[in-house]
Amino acid sequence: MTTTNETQGLNFLQEIIEEDRRTGKHAGRVHTRFPPEPNGYLHIGHAKSICLNFGLAQQYGGKCNLRFDDTNPVTEDTDYVESIQRDVKWLGFEWEDRKFFASDYFPKLYDFAVQLIKQGKAYVCSLSPEEIRQYRGDFTTPGRNSPYRERSVEENLDLFHRMRAGEFSDGQHTLRAKIDMTSPNPVLRDPPIYRIRHVHHHRTGDAWPIYPLYDFAHCLSDAIEGITHSVCTLEFENRRVLYDWIVGSLVSGDRPYQYEFNRLNLNYTVMSKRKLLKLVTEGFVSGWDDPRMMTISGLRRRGFTPASIRDFASRVGVGKAQQLIDMGLLELCIREDLNESAPRAMAVMRPLKVVLENYPEGQTELLEVQNHPQKPEMGTRQVPFMRELYIEADDFMEDPPKGFFRLAPGKEVRLRSAYFIKCEQVIKDAAGHVVELRCSYDPATRGGNAPDGRKVKGTLHWVPGNAPIAEVRLYDRLFSVEAPDADEAQDFTTFLNPGSLQTLRDARVEPMLADAAAESRYQFERTGYFYVDPKDSKPGKPVFNRTVTLKDSWTKEQAKGK
Repeated sequence: MTTTNETQGLNFLQEIIEEDRRTGKHAGRVHTRFPPEPNGYLHIGHAKSICLNFGLAQQYGGKCNLRFDDTNPVTEDTDYVESIQRDVKWLGFEWEDRKFFASDYFPKLYDFAVQLIKQGKAYVCSLSPEEIRQYRGDFTTPGRNSPYRERSVEENLDLFHRMRAGEFSDGQHTLRAKIDMTSPNPVLRDPPIYRIRHVHHHRTGDAWPIYPLYDFAHCLSDAIEGITHSVCTLEFENRRVLYDWIVGSLVSGDRPYQYEFNRLNLNYTVMSKRKLLKLVTEGFVSGWDDPRMMTISGLRRRGFTPASIRDFASRVGVGKAQQLIDMGLLELCIREDLNESAPRAMAVMRPLKVVLENYPEGQTELLEVQNHPQKPEMGTRQVPFMRELYIEADDFMEDPPKGFFRLAPGKEVRLRSAYFIKCEQVIKDAAGHVVELRCSYDPATRGGNAPDGRKVKGTLHWVPGNAPIAEVRLYDRLFSVEAPDADEAQDFTTFLNPGSLQTLRDARVEPMLADAAAESRYQFERTGYFYVDPKDSKPGKPVFNRTVTLKDSWTKEQAKGK
């Protein structure tokens, strides 16, 4: 038995399962499912549901199914099916032999519908879809009985069989559950459970001219699969009574129960599949896997790790109250993960040429540089040092303000793991732009320390003059406001962040990064964490996606009003 003290810290779903196991409900079984509709790519909100459903099954030695609720052929596609499977596996979960489709159950669901008709609990309605909506009313308008509500069982069976045979056109008839048109909950006012749609289905082809509605197919699919705990988000809470009515009318013995948890809402993004689809189809992003998208595919291409997403899902927790999560928490999770695992490297985003006038021409030496300052077990690498180098243009100011500890005329700084250098001369082009610095280096400071004990406050990263060119994509938040879809009267695309992507095509990186393997991750010192793009990067022509900055600069910039 589980005591009160032992259950402290459990979320409410774990408490329900603990109690069910204590009382022997479902014979102690725990069987969950993740049931996406294959009508789009999964996003970060789905990741929370994946981790929850598979995680509960793992925790209690149970099973979790992957089931595609593919009952609307108009919006579904095999590309979405394949992407969902990739995402679930990438997150680290396996469904083993338990991949199912609601369309697998179309014959059984049809039989269930016939059974309801025979029980006098369903009828064929010949109102148009618009008329059905009018007759059902709303929260302030009571429902009215359809003029076809009292058709006989025999007539309903005949019409439903003819619907199945493809005799009628779309919308000509609808099979409706016969519940209670006076119910204060509009969900129970004779909801449609089958509609006519002469549409090709991605799995069943043209075999079915009628399709079950989600509410009917979903709960019965749970029952067919032996699901015990049907976990869904809070927007389905008012539909639980319909779930129970359908299952209670058709299933005896051990049956599933629905439990609702708070969905994940993340600021500075949109979570609606319809809105995500608009971003893709109207070209606001490059695709479902655009690294600015909060799809799992987009996060993966940006460089997020499965561990960071699972950590994020764990930190946001599970409850009943709606929650708005700050994007900063997601970014914190990936920073903490990559800080431990990502090797360090040097890359210069906006190169400024430095010539060390007192360094021997034609000489190159290899300097030993740590791959991770806190993890000596990750070893070292050798970086070539020569007369010509590149530093960040932002690391030099000709007339610096007080407190600027980087390079300036007559000022000395340290180059990471190399030498002290001092700026002696500034070279400008005809327009007056700084294009080159002439500097001197102190040979006695090799490794970054001066034998005479003098100190410098600035340490700069750098790359050698023969450093390969790389494309670097600096990604930021896709929207510039916290709630881009809060105002339904205004198109959410109005709030797209024009600075969400900056592409730098002339960045310079350490020579060892020229052939960096696709999907490799690095911390570019003083810049951020980067990921080798798996689509566009080629040997000798690397493309790096910025996963996240080293610190949460967004909040700081927003506070400035930028």
